[in-house]
Amino acid sequence: MEKKKSKRKQLKKKLLHKYRLVVLNEDTFEERFSLKLNRLNVFVIGTLFAIFLIAITTVLIAFTPLREYIPGYASTALKQKATRLAYEVDSLETKLATNELYFDRIQQVLRGDIKMEKMDKDSLFDEFKKDTAQLNLLPNKQDSLLRAEVAHEDKYNVFETASSSMDFVLFPPIKGTITNTYNAKEKHFAVDIVAPEGSPVKSVADGTVIFSEWTAETGHVIIIEHGYGLISVYKHNASLTKKQGDLVKSGEVIANVGNTGELTTGPHLHFELWSEGNPVNPEEYIDFE
Repeated sequence: MEKKKSKRKQLKKKLLHKYRLVVLNEDTFEERFSLKLNRLNVFVIGTLFAIFLIAITTVLIAFTPLREYIPGYASTALKQKATRLAYEVDSLETKLATNELYFDRIQQVLRGDIKMEKMDKDSLFDEFKKDTAQLNLLPNKQDSLLRAEVAHEDKYNVFETASSSMDFVLFPPIKGTITNTYNAKEKHFAVDIVAPEGSPVKSVADGTVIFSEWTAETGHVIIIEHGYGLISVYKHNASLTKKQGDLVKSGEVIANVGNTGELTTGPHLHFELWSEGNPVNPEEYIDFE
């Protein structure tokens, strides 16, 4: 306890020990300015000055036009100019449409398609002067029902409405034993095929690689887009031999069987097949044995 008290006293003494700051004339050594300070005063004044400087800087950036000179901030004048130009372009487009319609009616009169008496310039231009504020833009009952139906539609529908237009033979990505089959109810939209680690994985058809990256859950993943709205997915690979944008042929090696990713249970290929946005059972189109 005594040591702690002595240390506190020494610290307090150091903080409150007074110093004298003197400014002298270099030629005559005449004292021009002097100031008594201690370490505590210097620390407090320095902290307050830093806080004041930060506050002033924040206010200048947030509430003054100076922020426009900082990279990343949009100019207010530029936004106003863009808005004004957008309104002007809209007005010019309306005038142009009006003039085109008027000239078209004049050509019809000159060709004799319509009579001059039926051409009323005022009524023609009135079509472009409708007050949109008076229009009822609220959705009607039929529109609301359609919106609700579309909102509840699943892009990757796995129910009976899902259909496939696939009518061609696909090349098997690998030969092996299927340990986990396609099960839409359990949301397992793939087949898991066990094969020796390092075995070549091949493309099921001609196509373009649209994804070739590493993911934490499924390891090395490659996705190929084929014709007829068909997409094939290959997961848990040890390595990939193709990159995004590459063109591949049917049966061409694109990866090697591996055991990568957090969701893997051993060396195997997790293979998915999608047709027009709907998952389909790969076993119905490919013989893996």
